[in-house]
Amino acid sequence: MKKQAGRQIVLDTETTGLSTAEGHRIIEIGCVEMIDRCLTGEVFHQYINPEREIDAGAQEVHGISLEQLADKPVFKDVVDDFMVFIDGAELVIHNAPFDVGFLNYELAKAKYQKRTLEEVSTIFDTLKLARNKHPGQKNNLDALCRRYEVDNTNRTLHGALLDAQILADVYLAITGGQVSLSLQSEIGKNKKEQAVAQKSRGALKVLKATKSELADHESNLDRLDEASSEACIWRQDSKIIH
Repeated sequence: MKKQAGRQIVLDTETTGLSTAEGHRIIEIGCVEMIDRCLTGEVFHQYINPEREIDAGAQEVHGISLEQLADKPVFKDVVDDFMVFIDGAELVIHNAPFDVGFLNYELAKAKYQKRTLEEVSTIFDTLKLARNKHPGQKNNLDALCRRYEVDNTNRTLHGALLDAQILADVYLAITGGQVSLSLQSEIGKNKKEQAVAQKSRGALKVLKATKSELADHESNLDRLDEASSEACIWRQDSKIIH
């Protein structure tokens, strides 16, 4: 594993149940990329056929049925793309042992050459961080959204990609704040600042040369023409224009 400086992948999964010991599987993976604390817009999102039933309790949480996954690929068919996407990045995960445990379980079942996430990435657990910062308080994702004023109004059901996007905002807030959450918004902010600065300066004034200044300019061109055997480039451009 060669860690890429400044690159982080915020990751979430949905599963058929709570424990790999009972043979439960991953049904959705959602990842968003950050570089230097800015969302790049690059994502990895995949629904997966678990090849087994989904617990009723789990389906109530994420709303995904087995029928919806019938035509989706199995994990071993998407593992290469997934591992390439996360390779070398720091993985930011809420309650990391849960997601990492499931992903390592899937890697082992797929007999992938690298059997654990830790072989390609480092892991950062935002739940552990939140518990250290807010001991004795609720620190699930919804509670952190309320505490850090992160908008999660679209989160009526859990979804891996949506939760990863929300977790990215929470992570940035809990680790020191970040006004601009994407490279695009940073560009937009700079353009807005430039427009405000231009407006405050007012319209630029165009100052035309005086007759005396034009005469001096022609005299200088005469000297250049003489010195260059009538090859003064500015006069050649002037002749082309006219």
